[in-house]
Amino acid sequence: MANIKSQIKRNRQSEKARLRNKAVRSELKTRTKRVLASVDEGSADIAEQARLAIQRIDTAASKGVIHKNQAARRKSRLMARINAASK
Repeated sequence: MANIKSQIKRNRQSEKARLRNKAVRSELKTRTKRVLASVDEGSADIAEQARLAIQRIDTAASKGVIHKNQAARRKSRLMARINAASK
């Protein structure tokens, strides 16, 4: 346990950020799964689901939750899966 006031505060801040980042990452996974489920079902709202997923991925990257290269990779793989299924 930290004895220094600044470290105690830093621990509090880190814990808040960790929980916030965890929620964002969880939402990214959920939205990605929804897109892939729509692709498997062949439903009509694939484009809308993909738009929402990509929007969240971009937001996470801009906030620093995930790296920008990871965001690019996730979007690329997601669109590749969508395009492969549409053929």
